[in-house]
Amino acid sequence: MRTTMTSREFNQDTSKAKKASADGPVFITDRGRPAHVLLSIDDYNRLVGRAGRVMSLAEAVAQPGDDADFEFDPPKLQGFIKPVDFD
Repeated sequence: MRTTMTSREFNQDTSKAKKASADGPVFITDRGRPAHVLLSIDDYNRLVGRAGRVMSLAEAVAQPGDDADFEFDPPKLQGFIKPVDFD
């Protein structure tokens, strides 16, 4: 579950944010834009792995579990590829 809080809400009720992080990441916004993410230590450890390295995209996609929530919608390249001129 994704939770979003403003910076003001976070400052006024940190314990609420910590409790919400048990269900998933808590996005903290500044002026309506995501600025920080609060994770439980278990979620953090899953991201960095046991060796302390950041998980690759392939590892993130391949994680087991029915509750995996991974969305990836790459932007379409427009005007980037030009036809080859063989003259």
